[in-house]
Amino acid sequence: MGYKQGRYSKFIKPLIGFVDLIIINGTTYLFPINLESHYPFIVYITVAWLIISVKNNFYEVYRHTKIIQVIPLLIRQMIIFAIILYAYMGFFKQPDLGRLALANYILFASALIFSFKLITFYLLRKFRSVLRGNGRDVIVIGGNARTKQLIEIFKKKSEFGYRFRKEFFVNDVNFSLEKCFAYVLENNIDEIYFSVSELSNKQINKLIDFADNNLRTLKFIPDNKDIFSKKLKYEYYDCIPILSLREITLNEPFNAFLKRTIDLIFSSIVIILILSWLAPLLAILIRLESKGPIFFKQRRHGLDGEEFDCLKFRSMSVSKTTNDLHVKKNDTRVTKLGAFIRKTSLDEMPQFYNVFLGHMSVVGPRPHMTSLSEVYMQKADKYMVRHHVKPGITGLAQVSGYRGEVETDVDIINRVKFDIFYIENWSLLLDFNIIIRTITNMFQGEEKAY
Repeated sequence: MGYKQGRYSKFIKPLIGFVDLIIINGTTYLFPINLESHYPFIVYITVAWLIISVKNNFYEVYRHTKIIQVIPLLIRQMIIFAIILYAYMGFFKQPDLGRLALANYILFASALIFSFKLITFYLLRKFRSVLRGNGRDVIVIGGNARTKQLIEIFKKKSEFGYRFRKEFFVNDVNFSLEKCFAYVLENNIDEIYFSVSELSNKQINKLIDFADNNLRTLKFIPDNKDIFSKKLKYEYYDCIPILSLREITLNEPFNAFLKRTIDLIFSSIVIILILSWLAPLLAILIRLESKGPIFFKQRRHGLDGEEFDCLKFRSMSVSKTTNDLHVKKNDTRVTKLGAFIRKTSLDEMPQFYNVFLGHMSVVGPRPHMTSLSEVYMQKADKYMVRHHVKPGITGLAQVSGYRGEVETDVDIINRVKFDIFYIENWSLLLDFNIIIRTITNMFQGEEKAY
């Protein structure tokens, strides 16, 4: 659990997108477009830009992307954006809208977007090659023409930001995957590349399990195109084809931005409309029943295994074991008020503060105590995959009957299965469905809410 990535590269794409929105909105004030009302137009072009960007994969520019791939993206984006802008006249009946001024606006905004996109593209490359920032430590397993070509790319293309550390030869008499795993853990390797043709199915499955359980990125070096499938992401590093095993939908910048926006809106509404009066009321009742703090803070694992303080309303009397032992049925530590707020899940409400601060999401895999996470890692295969996304106040496993105390190994195994399904199949509709089911369960009561 000690592996913490601590990267800020996930903020690059949303930041670039934000600047693009400032450009397309700000430049509207420089031209006499002759709008009847400026604000509907701003909303229109903002929504249009976001939709086009998602459909066009405009911000899917990776460290190994070539400039010849970026330019068509720019051209396609601006052409579609121009068409939608001129459609504004017909949709909203704007006969007096200045067509020439609108054309000048589009050309000027396009020039700024082009310039900004290309400048950031080259600056990021220089940042990786000269300052050695935004890097990834990698190893390669296998020894053939393809692996040698890939290693040469890592060494020569410093602008990609890959720091090649070591090559493991499968045909070496001393080779073992256990040695590779030990090296990865000891040297905090970020990504593992391996040649499919040199490993057995058993070894590949072992690699996949290791990567999943230790939050490492695993990528395939194919020897032909016959093994491609719809579940694999296919990319080129120069002329070398690379396959990625698992695509985390929430790693896409737009999806992450969308989910974070909804989390902020949802948590703000709850904090202002509910916690503003509920917190003081419960604070008084909790203090009247037992001495101790109003809030109960517990260290839990979050995104990428990072630890954070998970907040709850205190529902138990203060003792030395309160922070270490999971609550069991008929637990004597639970107070009378605590039993009620646990049954109705009101004790979880302060976690909306965690959501607002960015530690958690409204929906996601439930975070576990750090001590329990160490135990569950041994019992449930791929347990660490849960930490690819932010933990949630509620989750698919919880509304599916796997909440509260883990009584048997089957409980945690099934909980992890539901969590991985959620991660691999995330959508806003799934989030809303889970939220509705959670609210329904709060009023109906749950058997394992104790």
